[in-house]
Amino acid sequence: MTGKKVIVVGAGAAGMMAAGTAAGLGASVTLLEKNHRVGRKIMITGKGRCNILNNCDASAFINNVPVNGRFLYSAINSFTPSDTYEFFEGLGLPLKTERGNRVYPQSDKAVDVVDTLRRFVLDSGVKIVNDTAESLVLENGEAVGVKGREQTYFADSVIICCGGKSYPLTGSTGDGYILAEQAGHTITELKPSLVPLESPDPECKSMQGLSLRNVALKIIDNSNSKTVYSDFGEMLFTHFGLSGPMVLSASSHLRGVTDGRYTASIDLKPALDSEQLDKRLQRDFSENINRDISNAFSKLLPRKMIVPVLKRWGLPFDKKCNSVTREERRRLCGLLKNFTVPISGFRPIEEAIVTSGGVKTSEIDPGTMESKLVSGLFFAGEVIDVDAYTGGFNLQIAWSTGRLAGENSAYYSE
Repeated sequence: MTGKKVIVVGAGAAGMMAAGTAAGLGASVTLLEKNHRVGRKIMITGKGRCNILNNCDASAFINNVPVNGRFLYSAINSFTPSDTYEFFEGLGLPLKTERGNRVYPQSDKAVDVVDTLRRFVLDSGVKIVNDTAESLVLENGEAVGVKGREQTYFADSVIICCGGKSYPLTGSTGDGYILAEQAGHTITELKPSLVPLESPDPECKSMQGLSLRNVALKIIDNSNSKTVYSDFGEMLFTHFGLSGPMVLSASSHLRGVTDGRYTASIDLKPALDSEQLDKRLQRDFSENINRDISNAFSKLLPRKMIVPVLKRWGLPFDKKCNSVTREERRRLCGLLKNFTVPISGFRPIEEAIVTSGGVKTSEIDPGTMESKLVSGLFFAGEVIDVDAYTGGFNLQIAWSTGRLAGENSAYYSE
């Protein structure tokens, strides 16, 4: 038994992992959570299914963390994705691996992940307290407790796991940054990551609510004509622009977004090459040979997309199918294979899944997650300036840093 007292602030993924780990090593752990329920943000990840981790090796994991990935080298090697997999299955939660090595609970229910973590925390002897951390208690360069709204909690070490500023309704309102700054830490610029994209194109609003499945998406950097992101899957038109799984992933690849710099290119028929698509168009037009072209797209396109495509095609809506020329068909093929949407910016950080930015990594010991500025102060999860692509990598950051912080806080000695 270590006999150490540990306060963990924030009962999200990192916080519950840190608290349960420290308690399992014999520490007396109090977990402060301002929400009445733990794991609020976990509940909404992966469309309510919770993509727990990515079943990859440590090297592949680092390659999927574009912001300060090397900082996580010790954390990911001390608690790998396979360790995480075994951890959850060992707690009685059956898992499954899907496309892209994404791992989900077999039940497809995020609530089962939360319930599993809550049991892990309580079975380890952690005391969960519903209170809001307002400030750190610091003495002689050490963290010795947390002042809550209800009372002050004293401890040998404190772990800050408050998350970022994304999805504030889940409790991620930036509290951790305030606590970190109080201890003298630098907070790097906070930006949205894994966030919907805005577009000035008014057609997006006319197509809002339209979900496209099995389409190919590319994001082109117009400053150098390079493709910065490409994928195949699902996306969504909204009143402000674009959203959906592929778009959220794409957002983390964009840097210095200014109006006009990036363009989204959507291949609406990726299974067909241009020649095959032309044959398909000829067939559709021959079936509607004496009808207006505006009536010939019902099998080819979703209803909400017909008018935007016709507008871009530029032909009169009442032009007869039997008068469409080969050149006009060729232009339509090009339009369907490259439906472009200009990107003007990100949605607000409150709508992001992940916050990019946070506590400066050079001020944290990567081997322990302890502050280099204040003894006994640890950090884990999204509050740190690290963020990854979609696919389970961001939750893995929470598991690995939470594990490391929990272990070292329990062993911490004055």
